Amino acid sequence: MLDNGLLMVVIILLINIVYVSFFTIRMILTLKGYRYVAAFVSMIEVVIYVVGLGLVLDNLNEIQNLVAYAVGYGIGVIVGMKIEEKLALGYITVNVITKEYDRNLPKELRELGYGVTNWAANGLEGDRMALQILTPRKYELKLYDTIKELDPKAFIMTYEPKAIHGGFWVKNVRRGKLKV
Repeated sequence: MLDNGLLMVVIILLINIVYVSFFTIRMILTLKGYRYVAAFVSMIEVVIYVVGLGLVLDNLNEIQNLVAYAVGYGIGVIVGMKIEEKLALGYITVNVITKEYDRNLPKELRELGYGVTNWAANGLEGDRMALQILTPRKYELKLYDTIKELDPKAFIMTYEPKAIHGGFWVKNVRRGKLKV
């Protein structure tokens, strides 16, 4: 009996980890505009959900099954977020303000394939350069490292654009021409 109880707990735990991971990925796909992929993932997700919930409801008198369901849910959120980090869908915009006005910084970033728009800025302590850089999310950390290497005192702020339209750079990225 103990083996069956333990096996049930493990099955419920694993089912919920997989279910919530699918749920998290589906939500992200939906937010990123991947409607059809999200719909397909949701079909798999709901089957897993019904099986897992059914196991818990059929054995509701066993508190360890409910605990396994809850723990699996929490772990599933973390696993789903890790999967999403690895997928790194979409683009990010990185705003950089340099400590010194360095005309070479935008050029060096462009040579690496990043889309850079720069302009003169004025800060509390004098002239600065402001840069706006667009890159696929999968290159985000590499971009941070590159900026810190070129200007260790740069101020960096990142956000995710909701929509991108026009410009030559996005076409180059979609064709795989980023040199990062």
